[in-house]
Amino acid sequence: MAEVATPLIERLVVVGLGLIGGSFAKGARASGLCREVVGVDRDPETRRLAVELGVVDRCVAELADACPGADVIQLAVPILAMERVLAELAALPLQGAILTDVGSAKGNVVRAARQAFAGQSLRFVPGHPIAGSERSGVTAANAALFNRHKVILTPLEETLPTDLDKVDRLWRAIGADVEHMTVEHHDQVLAATSHLPHLLAFNLVDSLAKRSENREIFHYAAGGFRDFTRIAGSDPTMWHDIFIANREAVLQALDTYRADLDELRGAIQAGDGQFLMEVLTHARGAREYFGRILASRTQAGAQVAAHHSLTEGHS
Repeated sequence: MAEVATPLIERLVVVGLGLIGGSFAKGARASGLCREVVGVDRDPETRRLAVELGVVDRCVAELADACPGADVIQLAVPILAMERVLAELAALPLQGAILTDVGSAKGNVVRAARQAFAGQSLRFVPGHPIAGSERSGVTAANAALFNRHKVILTPLEETLPTDLDKVDRLWRAIGADVEHMTVEHHDQVLAATSHLPHLLAFNLVDSLAKRSENREIFHYAAGGFRDFTRIAGSDPTMWHDIFIANREAVLQALDTYRADLDELRGAIQAGDGQFLMEVLTHARGAREYFGRILASRTQAGAQVAAHHSLTEGHS
């Protein structure tokens, strides 16, 4: 994590102090990039813990008590709550604050922002950190959560280059690898690589659980079932929101997958071993390639963490 001698941001406001929002706030505060980090959260216990644990400098319950006069406002609320929060922000004297967010789908957030700020100046840099943990809440906030993890920024046509640069620098200061792409491309890529796998895992477990012999099925399930369905243990509310918010891209990815699955079913029915072997061999090779990429990321992340720990030990 880079240390910044002179603060680039006078006041950073983070709305929503769960795992992602809390980790972003804690990392930004530790980076030295912000003179003040203010949290906004409706839960009194979260507000107390956020200050006590050093996640933020101070924490308030209402947007109006933190956002006017802020330089950057990070929205880390559930994706279907974005519309309400953006409408509240649009009614405040933000005085040119840059808005950004951490939502897993971008199209619906952009539409909500443009609707809320219709007729006003909208300074918005949509974003999505691809990082997480099995833990949740402000007590899980980890300043190093985004080290060597990708963050995708999806600037709009009206996004000012200086605003994009500021948000980009903020993420890089807390260790993230930042990439830029269009809103549409982001939603298509994430639908295929994240949203569809979660949908399939939830669906498979639900399908098997509805069978009369489900007790026997789960009794004999082994490592393959465990590995494939692990993500079905994710938060149902969060994934409900993501599937609804990114429905167009999810449906497109699902339709493509169904077509491939139908083709595979036809090959099995016809006893077409050659086609089946081609699919399995190609899939294995692709998975091995992905595994090497993942291993290199993990190794690089471990090296960064070790260096950071060593630096702290000598400070």
